[in-house]
Order: sequence, then structure tokens, then C-alpha cells
Amino acid sequence: MKSRKNHLLGVLLLFAIGLLGRAISLALPSLDYLIATILVGVLVGNTVGKPAWAKAGVETHKLWLEAGIVLLGASVAFDRIADAGTTLLLLILGTVAVVIISVELLSRHCFGITEKTGSLLAAGSSICGVSAVVAVAGSIDADESQIAYAAGTVLLFDTVTLIVYPMFGHAFSLPDKVFGIWAGLTMFSTGPATAVGFSVSDTAGEWAVLVKLARNALIGLAAAGYALYYLRTTNDSESTHKTGHLWRTFPKFVFGFLFLMVLATVGVIDANHVTSLEHASNWLFMLAFAGLGLELQLDELRETGFEPIAVVLVSFVVVSGSVLAVLHVVL
Repeated sequence: MKSRKNHLLGVLLLFAIGLLGRAISLALPSLDYLIATILVGVLVGNTVGKPAWAKAGVETHKLWLEAGIVLLGASVAFDRIADAGTTLLLLILGTVAVVIISVELLSRHCFGITEKTGSLLAAGSSICGVSAVVAVAGSIDADESQIAYAAGTVLLFDTVTLIVYPMFGHAFSLPDKVFGIWAGLTMFSTGPATAVGFSVSDTAGEWAVLVKLARNALIGLAAAGYALYYLRTTNDSESTHKTGHLWRTFPKFVFGFLFLMVLATVGVIDANHVTSLEHASNWLFMLAFAGLGLELQLDELRETGFEPIAVVLVSFVVVSGSVLAVLHVVL
């Protein structure tokens, strides 16, 4: 009973932060309510702190994000993917490959970072942020300090891009489709990419989610590749363990997103239902981003070393700029 009460109280805290974010957005129309919600969460989490009684409920924010993305699948039709076609697929695979290679080379040959830390940085910045760091860490038996450095670096870039991307998009009047694909291709984590996309427009948000989910789906391939690289030889029991780990870390909500997309495409979900699901998705995102803000602890970000930040920064600036230039040419 107490556990349920704590969950409920935590969710109510997320809801209250979200409503405050919406109120601030109404007072400042130039500030999107999702970004405002994250900022309120960061302010509360780093001043008042995260109350013990709310911890269980606050930790559900990832569940709300996944549920919101699943419902968003009803808004994305197959013709949108068909329009992008092979070009978008090549952009996704190319971007992921270039980020992994560049971070690995910079880590080992320019900044003297250990192999496993470099691999975690490469996975986190190329696939899906902290989730990829954790997935690959389990595949290569990385220690806690290596995971902490990589996760802290990813969270730092998540925080910075949450602020910089919308400002950049508005300053240079990027088309919604271009901005959404750019965010989906180059931002590290699903939550920030989703928030930034929808802070610009629904179109930008849907493209950002679609592209980001395609990158997320590569997490199993990345973890398997790193496992093979570091373990070279493996026995049957180790192989079984790795297979189970890959399945546990794979973002299964992607299947729900695809399922609703199929239902909407074949007409099982009509336009009225799609609108209702979009509204529900927006409320779930509000809860998710309130929790994301609460979880961003600025003190922890300060502990991240210079070398990991420098490695990821060089790769990020080069890749992000190159991807944006390519998108202007091909779209």
C-alpha cells in the first residue's frame, strides 16, 4: 500500500511540475511548454531536491516517455517513411557509423582515454544516450567508473542540446522536417530529442521521434558488435548470457510504436482516434519531461572529466554540422 502511495505522490509531483511548465509557457509564448517543464524540473531537483516520498513515482518518467512514443506511432504513416526512403536509412546508418569511428579514434589516439571508456562514449553518443552506455557496458564488462564518466558526459550534452537546438533552429529558420531529422540523427537521448522536436512543431517532433527510434533500434547490433570485439572467443554459457542481455536492453517500446503505425496506416485507427491519441501522448510527454528535469543533477555533471567531454564535443560539432549541411542538399 505504501509503495502505491509513493508512486502516486511522485506522479502527482510530475503532474504539478508539468502544469507549472504549461503556465510558464502561456505567459512566455516563445518558450515551449515541454522545454519549460524540463527547466522547472531542473530548478526543483537542484534546489528543493527530489523528495524521498516522490522517488518511486518520479522514476516512472521513462515509462511515460515510452508510452507517449508508442501512442505517437498512430500519427506516423508509412508514406512518410516511403518519402524519405533509402536516403534517410543511409543517413541514419552513416551518422551512427561516423560517430562511433570518430569517437573511438579520438579517444584512443588523441586523448588517451581507455578503450572501454571510449567505446561507452561512442555507443552513448551514436545510438541512444545512457541506455546505450548501459547496454554496451553489460556486453564488455565495463566498471562503474567507466560507466559514470560516459553517462555523465552524455547527460551533459543532453542538457546543452536541449537549450541550444531550439535556439539554433529558430535563429536559422530551419524547415520543420529538416530540423526534426537533424535532431533525430544527432541528439544523444530519446527524451531530449523528442522534447526539442515538439518544441519547434508537431512535424519536427514526429520526424525527430521516427529517426531517433530508428537509431535506437541499432542498440542490439552495437552491443553485440562490441561484445564480439572485446570477447573475441566465448563459450556457450557466456553466449547465452550475452543474448539475454541484448534482449533485456533492447528498447521494446519500438514494437508498440510500429504496431500502432501499422494500425493507423490500414485504417483500423481513424482520424478522430489519432487526434485523441496525440492529446494523450502530449500529456504523457509532460510527465516524462518533468521527471527528466528532476533527474538532471547539475552537481553530477560537474564531476565529468575534461577528456570525455572534449572527445564527444569534437565529434559532435563535426558530425552535427556535416549532417545539417547534407540535409539541406538532399531534402
